[in-house]
Amino acid sequence: MEEGNHSVVTEFIFSGLTDHPELQVPLFGVFLLIYVTTLVGNGGMIFLIRTDPRLHTPMYFFLSNLSFCDFCYSSIISPKMLLNFLAERKSISHAACAVQMYFFISFSDFEFLLLAVMAYDRYAAICNPLLYSVTMSRQRCNQLVAGVYALGLVDSMILTCCTFQLSFCSSNIINHFFCDIPPVLALSCSDTRISEMVMFVSMCYIEVSSIVTVLLSYVYIVTTILRINSAEGRRKAFSTCTFHLTAVVIFYGTVLFMYFRPTSSYSMDTDKIASVFYTLVIPMLNPLIYSLRNTEVKDALRKATNKLLTHS
Repeated sequence: MEEGNHSVVTEFIFSGLTDHPELQVPLFGVFLLIYVTTLVGNGGMIFLIRTDPRLHTPMYFFLSNLSFCDFCYSSIISPKMLLNFLAERKSISHAACAVQMYFFISFSDFEFLLLAVMAYDRYAAICNPLLYSVTMSRQRCNQLVAGVYALGLVDSMILTCCTFQLSFCSSNIINHFFCDIPPVLALSCSDTRISEMVMFVSMCYIEVSSIVTVLLSYVYIVTTILRINSAEGRRKAFSTCTFHLTAVVIFYGTVLFMYFRPTSSYSMDTDKIASVFYTLVIPMLNPLIYSLRNTEVKDALRKATNKLLTHS
């Protein structure tokens, strides 16, 4: 099709992670292993939390939703990425790119907001333990999760529409391995200033508000823990936050590095490596972070394994 003197882009081509053909198959093997581990780890975490009554608490309710997000988050990127490692032509249609971007942004927002909600949950448990069952009632937990999903879906719709209402002509090569906003905007022959402004405002609203919620929650948590006279009491109180805090530092730190570093230090190669980490590696790590030293999860896993062995 023609529009003026420009051919209209109907599909995009990914440049991928590497230009070296000899690395395609080894990388396929590595990322297939990461993806399978992510599916098994997060699927297993959801199963344990849903089936073990001891894990039917607000903290694990939010964790099961985080595992669901990681499961879907990885599945939005990994299958197409794995296929492209073995394909000669790494193409994606205009519509499929928009769909991938929409769900990628949605689950990215879900992850940010859920980690903030989990920080609030830890604040309520440690700072107001007598009111915890009222503050974090089942209805309140459902409302918080529904709010997270609603906000993420609306934000994603706005950003995706702002990106794909632009005109794309001439070059259709996305210098990335999935449809993220910055590399797609770089291909537009329209004025992208409004789209960039909307993206900046959205990121400030979702990311900054989440980070502020986490920081304020942990300021109160640390202050409360320091007031506990018993060293054992302080250790137990802080141990309930360790897993969440680790996940927060890894995920927030990577995304902040991606989107809030100076333009002068921007490098697409660095951007791709960071993207691999927060879209593929972190969803694999979260179940390990929450289970390796978590006695309740390990006990639930041992109970489920024994039940399977007994039935077999």
